[in-house]
Order: sequence, then C-alpha cells, then structure tokens
Amino acid sequence: MPKWPSNSSATNESNSGDDHLQLARESLRELLEDPRVPESVREELAGDYQQLELLLRKLEQEEIHIAVFGRVSVGKSALLNALLAQTRFATSPLHGETREVAMGQWSEYRDGNVLLMDTPGINEVEGEARERLAAEVAGRADLVLFVVDGDLTATERSALQLLEDRHLPVLLIFNKIDRYTLQQQQEILESLKRHTSGLVNEEDIVTASADPSRQIIIRVDEAGNETETTRQPEVDVEAVRSRLWQILEKEGKSLAAVNASLFASDISDQIGARIMQARRHMGAQLIRTYCIAKGVAVALNPVPIADLVAAAVVDVSMIVHLSRLYGLPLNRGEAKELVMVIGAQMALLMGTVWLVNLLSSALKFGTGGLSAILTGTAQGVLAYYSTYIVGQVAERYLAQGKSWGEGGPKLVVREILDSIDRDTLLAEAKADIQQRLKKQA
Repeated sequence: MPKWPSNSSATNESNSGDDHLQLARESLRELLEDPRVPESVREELAGDYQQLELLLRKLEQEEIHIAVFGRVSVGKSALLNALLAQTRFATSPLHGETREVAMGQWSEYRDGNVLLMDTPGINEVEGEARERLAAEVAGRADLVLFVVDGDLTATERSALQLLEDRHLPVLLIFNKIDRYTLQQQQEILESLKRHTSGLVNEEDIVTASADPSRQIIIRVDEAGNETETTRQPEVDVEAVRSRLWQILEKEGKSLAAVNASLFASDISDQIGARIMQARRHMGAQLIRTYCIAKGVAVALNPVPIADLVAAAVVDVSMIVHLSRLYGLPLNRGEAKELVMVIGAQMALLMGTVWLVNLLSSALKFGTGGLSAILTGTAQGVLAYYSTYIVGQVAERYLAQGKSWGEGGPKLVVREILDSIDRDTLLAEAKADIQQRLKKQA
C-alpha cells in the first residue's frame, strides 16, 4: 500500500489543501446563513440549499467523493467492486442494472473518508432521468472515473466535454483490456489519447480489467484428443488504484474544496438571479404605483407650478423606496440629486416631450371646465410616462450597484427610452389614470 509523502513539498501541499478547505467551509456557511436572502427564494431553491448543507457536512468530515461515469455495461460497477475488494455494487449482463446512485466507502485510503459512487449509464435507452441523475452526481463529485471499454464514442466525447466545462478532474479508464491483444490495447490507448487531447491528461488515462471474462483453454494430447477447461484471469485494477492514490495524496483536500466552491458559486449566482428577479417584480409594482399616484395628482391639480413640485416629490419618494428594495438605501437628498441627473438627460433626449408638457401646463392654467379636465388628463399621462422612465433608469442604476456603467447616465436613459413601447405605455397610463379618477369622482 502506498505511504503518505513525508517531504516538505508534500507538507506544503497538505497545508494548502487545509487552507482551501477552511475557505470553502466559510463560504458555504456564509451562503447558508445569509440573512439577506428572502424566505421565498430559500423555498424556491430548497433542493439546492439541501445540497449546500450536505456539501458543508462533507467538507467538515473531510470526505472526498469519487463518481464512476460512463456508458451502460462498460464495467463501472465491476470497477468499484474491484477497488473495494468486495461485491458492494450490483453487476449484471443486462443493460441498465444501475438505476440509482449507490455509495461505498474505500477504507483502503487513510481514514476511509473516500466514498465511491456508482451511477447509471449515460446512454441508457429510455433512461433520460437516470442520465440526468448520473450527470448531476458527477457534477457534485470531487473526481470522476470515466470508464470506457474501447475507443471513444461520440456520446462519450460529448460527456467528457461536459465534465471539462464544469472543470471536473477526470481519470479515464480503459476497462476490459482482457478482451484485446496487446497490440490492440496499444492502438486503442493511442486513439484515446488523440481523441481526448485537451480534455484529459495523458497520465490520467489508465487501463483496467475489473471483471475479466473466463477463458476457455483447449489442450490436445499426443493422441490428438482435446480437453477443454476454463480459467478465470486475475482482476487487475492496480493502475487505477495507483493513480488514484497519487491524485488523492497530492490534491485530495483541494479537490473537495474546489468542487464545493464551484457548486457554491453556481448556487450563489442562482440566488442572486432569483433575488434580482423578485426585486424587479416588486420594483415594477412600486414604479407603477408611483406612476399612477403622480399621474392622478398632476391631472387633478390646476396649478402648473404645484404640478412640477408634486412631480419632483413623487419621483424622489419613489427612488428612496426603490433604493431600500435593492438594499442600497439613499436619503432624500441623494435621491433628489439622482432625479436631477436623470431629468437632465431626459431633457436632452426628450426635448419635444417636455415642450408638450409645458404647453399642456400653460393650456390647463389658462382654461377651465371640460378643457381643464381634458388637458389635466393629458398632462397626467405625460407625468405618468416621465415617472415610469425615471423609475426604470433609477432601477438600472441601483441594480448595477449604484453605478451608471461605462456609458454613463445618458446611455442608460437612451437604452431605457429605446426599450419602451411609448404608445402602449401612454395608453396604459391613460387607462390607469381614468380608472382612478372615476373611483374618486
């Protein structure tokens, strides 16, 4: 049995692995205990949070998970049984014998903290669910034993690429070599190296005979009589065992830490996306509420100067509430400055609209009766429209971490304006305001 390295290099690598593990544990705990995550998001991602808890427990126990992966009947279960030196995993000549994930403890390694996982075949007929399960397990493993029984198929090449995209370390195992002559073995090995170039390191391509077929031996005596006997060749997984030991001794802890960190990063991205989605949904409702409030206030107010003051107050209040929603609170002074910045860019890009707004204010101030109602509603629609734009621009600014980005506020305002169907928005504004006015009548 190989021994643990005792030189200073091995000690440094071990210390580095410990550091990686500690950092990964802290990252998982922070992600699990983050008080900023809404309960609704936790419920939506309950399965992922459970995986995070399992990963944290795995890291705390310093476990290393190794998953076997490959097509149906390439000898995945037999390989694990050979490594464990016991029949832990079911094997069968029938396709698709492995229907769910099974685990076994490889006690040969150190404290027995290495768990070997068997998975369903990746090309099982009508086994799409099992194939997804196999891919998911491999994605949670620290190391993958990718088993083939000959030259690489298109399905296997595609699966290898998937594992590479996930940055998973792979040990490619050419199993069932007892079925080939020495020359055929060499030819297949050379082909595997060519086809996996850039995906698997050459030193990580090894051979095995996990469950060799019984051989028929025919002996002919001097009289020409034939005698048939059988012989069971020895299991040979020493190359796999040796390479596994080398990898685990050198990188075991770091493998577990890196895999956990990658998974945590994926979940963190999902949580962030869900939170942002929830914020945008609530933000859209908040903006619409302020649009209606401003539109109705402007439509009902017969004093133009008061209209403008009310409009500014509404927009400032809206931005203050949006900033709290995004966890980046602004005071009223900061919100007012933001309104002025947005308003200045709107004035540059929407000069005609603002002119219509001023003309409408003047017309409303100088008329009475029905005309005032009609022009008041028109001005209310424009007020609704302008607040909608202010809200959208402010929300973009907050979603980007209180940043305008490289293009500055003018580009953000332009992009928002270009993305809006103005006629549809004005029609919705008119309908919302008229409905609210009818309720107040």
